[in-house]
Parts: sequence; C-alpha cells; structure tokens
Amino acid sequence: MDPTRIEERLDAVAELKETDLLRQKIQEKIRQVRDLERLSTRVSLGSANARDLVALRSSLEHLPEIRTLICGLQGGVFQTHLGQWDDLTEIRDLLNRAIEDNPPATIREGGLIKPGFDSNLDHLWEIATKGKKWIVELESRERLATGISSLKVRYNRVFGYYLEVTKPNLAAVPPRYLRKQTLTNAERFITQELQEYETQVLTAEEQKDALEYEIFQKILQEAGTRISQIQRMAAALAEIDVLSGLAEVAEQNRYCRPVLSPENILEIREGRHPVLEKLLLDERFVANDLRMDGEESQILILTGPNMAGKSTIMRQAALIVIMAQMGSFVPAEEARIGLTDRIFTRVGATDDLSRGRSTFMVEMEEMAHILRHMAPRSLILLDEIGRGTSTFDGLSIAWAVTEFLHDISPFHARTLFATHYHELTELALTRVRIKNFHVAVKEWNDRVIFLRKLVEGATSRSYGIQVARLAGLPEEVIDRAKEVLNNLEQGEFTEGGIPKLALSRKRKISWDSRQMNLFQTPPDPLREALRKVDPERLTPLDALNLLNELKSRFGSEQE
Repeated sequence: MDPTRIEERLDAVAELKETDLLRQKIQEKIRQVRDLERLSTRVSLGSANARDLVALRSSLEHLPEIRTLICGLQGGVFQTHLGQWDDLTEIRDLLNRAIEDNPPATIREGGLIKPGFDSNLDHLWEIATKGKKWIVELESRERLATGISSLKVRYNRVFGYYLEVTKPNLAAVPPRYLRKQTLTNAERFITQELQEYETQVLTAEEQKDALEYEIFQKILQEAGTRISQIQRMAAALAEIDVLSGLAEVAEQNRYCRPVLSPENILEIREGRHPVLEKLLLDERFVANDLRMDGEESQILILTGPNMAGKSTIMRQAALIVIMAQMGSFVPAEEARIGLTDRIFTRVGATDDLSRGRSTFMVEMEEMAHILRHMAPRSLILLDEIGRGTSTFDGLSIAWAVTEFLHDISPFHARTLFATHYHELTELALTRVRIKNFHVAVKEWNDRVIFLRKLVEGATSRSYGIQVARLAGLPEEVIDRAKEVLNNLEQGEFTEGGIPKLALSRKRKISWDSRQMNLFQTPPDPLREALRKVDPERLTPLDALNLLNELKSRFGSEQE
C-alpha cells in the first residue's frame, strides 16, 4: 500500500504505453529469455544438467541488449533496475567456453564439455578418438585380409567390440580369430589386437566421462556462487515484462490511468469488467459509473433481476481496485481510487460436506470473518446474505448485518451489497450513508430486456419468473408460478379454509400487472396464444394442426 511505489509503476506503464516501438523491442528480447527463476533454483540445488546451463547462458546473452533498450526510458522503476543491473559477464563467458552447445540430457555419459577447455580432457578425448578410428579402419583391413566382404566390426555393452562373420564364410576365418559367441546365422570373434585397443578406448572413455562430470560439477558450483545476482536479474526482467504487458493491454483496450487518493473513496466513471468485455462477441459491454465513500455513500444496496448484472458490477469494482494498486491502468474513462488494504467477498454458494457444513453455515462463517477482520480502508462485496434459510430468518440476518456495518462498526468500510430482499432498501430512509441502486431492465411483450445499467434508486421486483422462462422451464410451470405469486403478493393464503396455493390450477386468475407489466398494452389473443407454444415440443404434424387452428380462430379477424 505504498502510494509512491504504485505511482512509480503507473509512471512506468504510462511511459511504455507512449513508446510503442521501444516497448515491442523490449518484449521481443525478454521473450527470448528462459525462466531464470527456475534455472537459478535448479543451479542452487545442484540438480541442473548441461542443457539447463545452456539455457542459462543463452538467457544471459540477452541482458546487455535489454539494458541498452531500458537506458532509453526515464521512469524511476527503470532507473532503479539500471542502478542494480548486472550483465553477469563472467559466468556467461565461463558457460560459453565450457559447455557444449547441444549437450545430452544426462551428465555422466560425456558430451558436456567443449574441446580446448581442459587439457587433460583433451588428451583422453584424443586417445579415445584414435582408438575408435583404428577400430573403424579394422573392418576394411580385415575384409581385405580374409576376403570376407560381409565381415563387420560391431559393439555392444555386454561383449564390447567384436568381429561378426556369417555362417557361409566361416571357412575363411583365420586361426588368430578367437570365437566369442555363436548365433543362429553368424559367429562373433575377437582378436588380441582388438582386445588391446578396446581396453584402451573404453578406459579412455570412462576416464573422459568421469573427468567431464567432475569439471561440470565445478562449473555448476561456480554458477551457484552467482545465484543472488541471477535471481535479482530474474526479478528485474519479470517486473519490466509485467509493466510492458500492462502498457500494451492499456493501449489496446482504452484503459485510463487511475488517480490514487488518500481519501476513503472509490469513484469510477464508465467502468468495465476487464475479462467480460473481451469475451462478449455479439454485444457491446455496458459501462457503469460507481461512487462510494465513508461519509455519504458507504453502503450501496443493489437490487434488480437475476442475470441483470449486479454481480458483474461488484466484481469489476474489485478488479479495478486491484489493478490500480498493482500499478496498472484500469478499464474506465476515469477512476479515483482510495487506497484499499483488504477486499472481502461473500459471493457464490457452496457447502463443505467433508466437515458437515451446510451452504448456509459456510455463508455465515464467511460473513463472521468479514465482520471480525474488516478495517477502515476495506472494500466489502456481499452477493446475497441469508438465502440458505427461511425468508424471514435470511432477511433478519441481512438487515442486522447492514445495520452493523453502518451503525455499530466504527470503520465505515465501503460495501456493495447485492440482494433480492427488497425490504432492505428501506434502510436508506433512516441511514444517511446507505444508498439504493438497481440494475435497469425493460419489459417488452412480456419479456425482460436487460439494460445492464446501474441506476440510482430501489426496485421492488426481481423478475425471477421471467428469468425462469429464459432458462427454459415448461410453460405450465411458468403459468402456475404466476398464479402462486399473485396470491402471495395479495396476501391471500386461504379461501374457504383451504390453502389458496393448493387450489386447482384450472381456476382462472388474472395476472397482476404490478409484477410483470411496465407498459400498458391492449391484450392481443394471437400473441398470447403464440407465447404459450413450445416449438421444441411440437412435431411437424402438431405444428401444421396448430397453424390451421390459429388461422381458423384469428384469420377472419385479420380480414
């Protein structure tokens, strides 16, 4: 929460955003650097192989070029890194002189160290090479001496080097050949001279491999003495890489530079969700304004239909705060961010069966944690409280929590509270720091259109039945839900001593326009008949019969 440090990062992002070509060059060079953090860890643990050292060497080779590019930037972050910059020339040169460019994955079978790095190793390599050359030439010499054109010199780990002669040519084998193995179609032989060279070659190979391993371990230890410098450079490159990425994202997505404020405020104009706006392909993301503080707008109670966008608005507010305090530009036209020490969330619904905790219990534990640990500069996001129990119990808890945040807690923590308990909106009438907002919708032809716009004021409807229709519930269920809701809203629970909700569904009940109609329109029997049709449940024959029925019923009226 150091505002100076955050401002330095914002300055760096702004500078990289304005120097497009330089930023691209820096990103291209950093892209060629391997994972220095991982490589340094393997080196420090002594588990690195030769390929790891080659990767380390190739990464270090880019440091001077990256340093030159960064010298063209003026920001404090870059100057700090330049002041501590280390090209690690010594270790890079050592690895360049010592390690083969394409070494094997194993480190005990040779092929690790370049010729010319160690004279003893070169001598053993020369002995082994000469012996191998003599063995290779042996095949042609023996073919000429014996007249056996199919004679071959071969090697395996069990028998070493040997001469192989096929069965038809065994008569031409000279007495100096000593039989070593009999196969179905061939015989394998050895000579005294071949044994001597084999011993010479294998001994030199073993000594060479052992010496290479010893040299490699010394180089690895030498590299280990520079681990702190390597890790420091890894951290520097990582921060520069992050800042470059933030600058690129800011430029591509029209992000603005947030203003950090010492006040306990959150003020966003035309804010957007940084992830959702990239995922929407068929529609434009609707931006929203938001203002909160600890004096006049501490608690915003958000109401509105399911799927209208309440949760999105809450999440985008939290993401904008996080992005601002990490030194990033934010998805908004303007943003004024009061430094925030913690973000508490009570969102979603989950249980913990292994510990015997119900969804409601988990929700209450999360709420208790928030109330115990919040601070003056905390941001609290509450997406429903009390929905896992009875309506009255849940409403009571939600009401008491809201009062606690406003009346009892001395912190005045900024709080966004999304709820379907519309009774909570009455708190704004008696609490000066509580404000009501809702996400606007429009109804057209008995359908809900989500406008996604945050509007000041409360709403008394959730349009849950309309959302259920969008989800594909059968029309019979939707009609019955309307009937039950009508009775509940009118407070008519019994009729003639019988629970009214249990009465026959065939009873004709008019749909209360207070819940579903925002605009008065004359009834349209044809539209109502079509609305009740479920195309997915119609066969072609049913569709034809329905069309004839509708034509007979409404055709004369249209004429």
